[in-house]
Amino acid sequence: MEGTILVATAGQGVLSSADDGRSWYRIPPGQEVEFDAVVRCLAVHPADPQVIYAGADVGLVRSDDTGVTWHRVDSPMNGMHIWSLAIDPDDPDRILAGTGAPSRAAVFRTTDAGKSWDRLPPEIPEFCAGVNRPRILTVTWDHVDSGGAWFGVEEGGLWRTRDRGYTWQRVDGTPASLPDGVTNSDIHSIVVLAGPPKTIVVAVVNALFVSQDDGRTWTRQDTRRKYGIYYTRLVMPIPGTDELLLGIGDATPGTMTKILYSTDLAQTWTEADLDTPANSTVWAFGTHPADPSTVFAGTKYGHLLRSTDAGRTWTKEWREFPEITDVAWTPAVAAGPGAH
Repeated sequence: MEGTILVATAGQGVLSSADDGRSWYRIPPGQEVEFDAVVRCLAVHPADPQVIYAGADVGLVRSDDTGVTWHRVDSPMNGMHIWSLAIDPDDPDRILAGTGAPSRAAVFRTTDAGKSWDRLPPEIPEFCAGVNRPRILTVTWDHVDSGGAWFGVEEGGLWRTRDRGYTWQRVDGTPASLPDGVTNSDIHSIVVLAGPPKTIVVAVVNALFVSQDDGRTWTRQDTRRKYGIYYTRLVMPIPGTDELLLGIGDATPGTMTKILYSTDLAQTWTEADLDTPANSTVWAFGTHPADPSTVFAGTKYGHLLRSTDAGRTWTKEWREFPEITDVAWTPAVAAGPGAH
């Protein structure tokens, strides 16, 4: 495979391989993010595959050489922990970033590729019931309806904008107040599929919610009842398709996991085959439009899995990692000092 695999970790920064996983390298010394940093998320620029953004414990960092060197993007998030990033596929200069524990949870937006940033409403409470300090685990642009975006908070609800982030509405609720809605405030992942029909999929801690009427009503899928395990960590589209991948485990960090795929807009799911039982819950998927059939998955306790058939079957890579927080791959091949 031509390209570079990047694995973000909680404690060893970003490890990367440009020789198809045969060898791995950490961030070299002298960067504006430490080689043993906590890095929570990765985002590959959709138009320039050498450009990688990472949300770290020092704020937002960027590499312009496929992860060989990194510099901090000066922003109001300096020194804050960034948990999620979303680059607008229709306008890559427009990026959303979500912060969280141990920092205050907030959403930030740039419209000029990081030169300037706005802190967006709403104000997220400093503390919550489930995880002490909230963290924004997921942000996504609505590529179907321009100007739309979503973010989800662990724990603090599901939020939506229709005007590029100037105003937001909280759209989750309790069964009594919102009987056909998202009835859990512990939001893990959000995906928008073009369809038809347009489909919005929200993963909460113990279920999936699916809407095909632009969020007016939702259908709940109970993951424990369907699959025997409940911890619904993430859902991810296969680039250029309406196919989906779903990662669920038995707990956090968990001792086992299942990966499932859907080809019918999240109506039904098929369990994928793993050649090696995973040691914990799947925590991240990594894809790229350059080769939608190639997908990487990382577990909480460091297994890296690869699929070459869009998530139907998976093989475990030889290398094991510290706690994996995110995975990405890019068709650009790293080169230069400390190259892989």
